[in-house]
Amino acid sequence: MTSSPTSQPSSRNCLAIVLAAGEGTRMKSAKPKVLHQVANRSMLGHVLATLAQAGATRIAVVIGPDREDVAKEVQKISGEARIFVQTDRLGTAHAVLSARESLAQPVDDVIIAFGDTPLILPETFTKLRAPLAEGAGVVAMGFEAKDPTGYGRFITSGNQLMAIREHRDATEAERAIALCNGGLMAIRGDLALPLLDRVENKNAKGEYYLTDIVEIARSLGHRTAIAVVPEEEVHGVNDRAQLAAAERMIQDRLRGAAMAAGVTLVAPETVFFSHDTRLEQDVVVAPHVVFGPGVVVEHGAVIHSFSHLEGARIASGAGVGPFARLRPGAVIGPKAKVGNFVEIKNADLGAGAKVSHLTYLGDASVGAEANIGAGTITCNYDGFGKYRTEIGEGAFIGSNSSLVAPVTIGKGAFVGSGSVITDSIPDDSLGLGRGRQTTKEGWAISFREKAQAAKRK
Repeated sequence: MTSSPTSQPSSRNCLAIVLAAGEGTRMKSAKPKVLHQVANRSMLGHVLATLAQAGATRIAVVIGPDREDVAKEVQKISGEARIFVQTDRLGTAHAVLSARESLAQPVDDVIIAFGDTPLILPETFTKLRAPLAEGAGVVAMGFEAKDPTGYGRFITSGNQLMAIREHRDATEAERAIALCNGGLMAIRGDLALPLLDRVENKNAKGEYYLTDIVEIARSLGHRTAIAVVPEEEVHGVNDRAQLAAAERMIQDRLRGAAMAAGVTLVAPETVFFSHDTRLEQDVVVAPHVVFGPGVVVEHGAVIHSFSHLEGARIASGAGVGPFARLRPGAVIGPKAKVGNFVEIKNADLGAGAKVSHLTYLGDASVGAEANIGAGTITCNYDGFGKYRTEIGEGAFIGSNSSLVAPVTIGKGAFVGSGSVITDSIPDDSLGLGRGRQTTKEGWAISFREKAQAAKRK
């Protein structure tokens, strides 16, 4: 039974085969199971990225027929991965053999992974491979199950793995075993095809089980080993409840990593991260904040409650929220302020600029120290094209102004409150675009009298 690896497999090359052909009928979805997301990345994407980090030399992915969507995801995450199609679903060993062409090429180690186990860590793949470098022929990943029902059981003798018995094929005594099969396996490269080709389907389901290669390897005199990992890591996803559990576990992992790196999370359980969120030291995140993909927050910035950020970069010392929405392309400069009920899309705020409340800025540049009044909007879309608004340093935009792009507001310029600006304003000038006020004294009295008389009739 393997504990900590004593030799590193980094000098050995490795083929990783990812099984991703399952439709996931229990997900009740038109989308294939492996494309469902945790932390804003598909489960398959997590597995492929982790394998790359773990040093897989080659990657092969087995998908189902007519699954161009899965193939596209593979190419997006791992452009050099080879794709194979499993036409008939006859068990895990049969699925692995769908990648026979890759298996036939010389390789030191073969890893078998699954597209619906997104929580595996890179170091776990290293741990799985290590016994191969020490002479083992097959290594199986196991875990101590809180509830072993439904899992394959590890049949051991002392520290030796003798067999893996599927739950439905196990005896009552074997079902009492808590050490269960985590699914992932590592095989010595020159043994992979010979062992897989010997697998038969003499079992309750009439399928070709990958797990049978343990007994086959032992019958041929090869040593087998176990790599034990926490149960959380081998958490597989077959339905929406398990998907939610995976999300919860990966969020806990991301929150812990953020706080360990020097980020303050006031109420960690209420903050949700994307897999690629980057927060620097001394960032403060208030309760109930959601980070979508592609967000970078530099040191000392503060993200206030109920804000949603995606594809945005926030510079050091800036403040965002509460109740702010930053959409892709938002770049917030040092010590700039984005206040409550402000939405920013594809726009950049210069250092010290202030957009304090009730504002939409789309396709815009705002200079340093500019002030954008409440209710201001950039009118950036005419139904066909997007147009840009340029606001100079130190400009002051009065409340409830509409800036009709394309338009430029010069440095130090003012826009009067309630204006609709359609022409550019030079530096240090005042722009007004509103009707002149007219006051009719006594009008309200006569209006009420007429209205009341009409109501009596």
